[in-house]
Amino acid sequence: MAASSNSSLSGSSVSSDPEDYQPPIWKSYLYQLQQEAPRPKRITCPQEMETRPKYYGREFHGMISREYADELLAGVEGAYLIRESQRQPGTHTLALRFGHQTLNYRLFYDGKHFVGEKRFESVHDLVTDALITLYIETKAAEYIAKMTTNPIYEHLGYTSLLKDKMVHRLSRGRTEPRRVTFQKDERISSPLVRRSALKDTPEKQCFYEKIHNFKVHTFRGPHWCEYCANFMWGLIAQGVRCSDCGLNVHKQCSKLVPSDCQPDLRRIKKVFSCDLTTLVKAHNTTRPMVVDMCIQEIELRGMTSEGLYRVSGFSEHVEDVRLSFDRDGDKADISADAYADINIIAGALKLYLRDLPIPVITFDLYSKFIQAAKIPNADSRLEAVHEGLLQLPPAHYETLRYLMAHLKRVTMFEKDNLMNSENLGIVFGPTLMQPPEQNALTTLNHMRQQKLVVQLMIEHEDVLF
Repeated sequence: MAASSNSSLSGSSVSSDPEDYQPPIWKSYLYQLQQEAPRPKRITCPQEMETRPKYYGREFHGMISREYADELLAGVEGAYLIRESQRQPGTHTLALRFGHQTLNYRLFYDGKHFVGEKRFESVHDLVTDALITLYIETKAAEYIAKMTTNPIYEHLGYTSLLKDKMVHRLSRGRTEPRRVTFQKDERISSPLVRRSALKDTPEKQCFYEKIHNFKVHTFRGPHWCEYCANFMWGLIAQGVRCSDCGLNVHKQCSKLVPSDCQPDLRRIKKVFSCDLTTLVKAHNTTRPMVVDMCIQEIELRGMTSEGLYRVSGFSEHVEDVRLSFDRDGDKADISADAYADINIIAGALKLYLRDLPIPVITFDLYSKFIQAAKIPNADSRLEAVHEGLLQLPPAHYETLRYLMAHLKRVTMFEKDNLMNSENLGIVFGPTLMQPPEQNALTTLNHMRQQKLVVQLMIEHEDVLF
């Protein structure tokens, strides 16, 4: 983030006392060091080299020794040239003068030039970035090691905005799921007794925590880290940016940033195939709007439809609904005027749940639910399923709770729609539960358990949720 009119490039720290708070003060030391770094000086070859690859310029000197390259670069800080290796013909070395010595790096080209992870359009840019990095890491090694010890992250506008949104969300008075605890030797003989015990237990606290989705980013113009307030040095790939909320930090600082990502709707490119927690936080809802809208439409006009969720709608129309949600979000038109066949809306809901990058029943809990379904004792099996539900991320839990309440209502119209809890378990088992290894044989072997888990959640929805 570049310095603005209410920000200074001094090295002052920010007070932790809210009453003494001043706008963030960006620390300029590393920026000043980058300005002082040696500039690249290309040492050109006096004659044209026939063996010169087309992607190198006159800095290519052919097959010369390290010693001769050292002579050509001597005394010129930032000087560089490219030579072909005498030991390994066909490979190339970047010789660079820094710190009164010649540094040699194996040089590669795959459409861009690189010696490490960073890739550059030109050798000149590569050398510029290398000199900046070498200079700063030499001059400020101790400073860099300590730059995360006094972060200003909590004082930034990003976290202030986050707190405002959290206050708004908490003020909505969302109903929380209940937590259940049993003594190890407690034995419940009747589901009715168990149901009563579950309803008398305290509520489970839920927080929609989300880690940042950091990706390496190239910043155009000067940028400062929004965690430690220090300059993000280099020519390219200076740091990372959260692709969901836009937070900019050093790569090393990203490991210290709290899991408090608040996705920005402008950065969410689509609705389908978007991480569930990301979507609900971006829309500031407890569940994805797709689930709410589709279920509301189905309950309005489709509960008596024969084979509901089992009968498929035309795939091209289901695809149209998906595109509509991706394009229009909660303004998507899924009314009877747009799609008279309710199976299209049911198919879109199943497609949304099936295409989640992390299933509603998450990969890391998949085995827990499969093992729960294998427990022979009915009461113990139900308790194991409930323990698994309590470990789901809040957005996943809320989505599952709402869906199961809906499916329970679907079964109340079984005489008309011919869909009981077992039939719905067959349909939704593989949709809500997918093995982490995405193995078709594993899925086939677990179909019975997948069906049973969903069947249990529908039949005991009032107990489990």
